[in-house]
Amino acid sequence: MNNFDFLKKTDKNLYEIISEAEKLYRDEYFEQCMVQTRKFGENICKNVIGTRCTPDSTFDEMLATLKDKIKSEQEKEFIDDLYFLKKHGNASAHSNSVKKEGILALECLQRAFEAAINYSVFYTKSNSDILKLQYDIDLLVTGEKSKKTLSEKYKEGKKRTNSPKTKKQSHTMKSTKKKEGLSTFQILVIASFIISTLILLFLL
Repeated sequence: MNNFDFLKKTDKNLYEIISEAEKLYRDEYFEQCMVQTRKFGENICKNVIGTRCTPDSTFDEMLATLKDKIKSEQEKEFIDDLYFLKKHGNASAHSNSVKKEGILALECLQRAFEAAINYSVFYTKSNSDILKLQYDIDLLVTGEKSKKTLSEKYKEGKKRTNSPKTKKQSHTMKSTKKKEGLSTFQILVIASFIISTLILLFLL
């Protein structure tokens, strides 16, 4: 299982491209994952443009064509997601060094997920129920769907954050040795008593 199972019926080719991106992420090949999400975005773009797309059309040109046809907020979000995938996919493909861009790669997958949903519902007329789907990070990492809802995970995280940290109690006590003889305080009290007695006797 993966987050893009709904694409199996819509477009098997797109499903295989993005499934590979999730595998790359799971194996911590983050830069390759971002390049793969770019490939996914470009193929979605070709599918939407259809016959208007020529073999020589670049991703930039196809995005510009789509941008000119924007009629709704959903289309704007769709194109924004594709621009994001193109930008970071290109940067990863032309990078001179390998970087551990785990957070950015995750955002690329999430953007690809949103683009895939918009593509499925608004361009291939798939069931609108998939609009309720949310990207499952547990499923991405483990390959298994989480049984807990997003709100349940939030509550668990909040509970862990708010729980007081208990200090380890010490059961050892240092025993002090009893001093022998009179203390300084006792000596002062006795000396004061003797002096007071002598003064009284002298006055009498």
